[in-house]
Amino acid sequence: MTVFLKRQGPGRAIASLAASTLLAGISGTAAQAAGVSITSYGHSALLIRGGGQSVLVNPFRAVGCATGLSEPRVSANVTLASSELPDEGARIGGGTFLSKPGSYRVGGMDLEGFSAPHDRMGGRRFGNATIWRWQQGGLNFAHLGGTAAPLSGEDRVLLGRPDVLIIGVGGGGKVYNGEEAAEVVRQLNPRRVIPVQYVNGEAPSGCDQGGVQPFLDAMSGTKVRQVGPSLTLPGSLNDSTVIEVMR
Repeated sequence: MTVFLKRQGPGRAIASLAASTLLAGISGTAAQAAGVSITSYGHSALLIRGGGQSVLVNPFRAVGCATGLSEPRVSANVTLASSELPDEGARIGGGTFLSKPGSYRVGGMDLEGFSAPHDRMGGRRFGNATIWRWQQGGLNFAHLGGTAAPLSGEDRVLLGRPDVLIIGVGGGGKVYNGEEAAEVVRQLNPRRVIPVQYVNGEAPSGCDQGGVQPFLDAMSGTKVRQVGPSLTLPGSLNDSTVIEVMR
């Protein structure tokens, strides 16, 4: 079954029931090879390998808040971008590039993209971004690396409870700040959280983002692991939330 989902600003209509049915079917494929390995390239770029597939998330050009970072010129089966802005959707890797909302099947993997405002003004300032949901290596992923808008009730139904939530936390005009990101985590109750889209040390000139610590402070009481640039997750996770800080 294929379901195409598109959202068009306030008052948008979403086929929530159809999406929930589709995602339940995706969860049923967990018999595939379980577990994933994740490599961070900084900013919001991650390479996720598992289940016989590789997914590159938000490759960037070294501009804006990504100035000074090494560009992630790696190949993957599919690239998922929050938008086509150069700091979160650069076309510098191989494979299928996806940045628009919709329902896709790539290499046996089902991927769902949903439109969301890129700012706190309903998209009136920076337009819309795409948030992503897919299943890989027995785990359900949700990628909210490029939005600053609160989640609607429809969003929460569509995203469900992720095993792994990738979420921007650095603040500024287009990214959740620490308190906003913490509220999203509380709403979705994921098993693992990977914070992205923040700066380490002094921000580059013209960058309006801050560090990860305000998010960690807002999540006080939640277990935090400092894991470095590489992370391996099994195909079955325990029920409590853990924050995995990748540097």
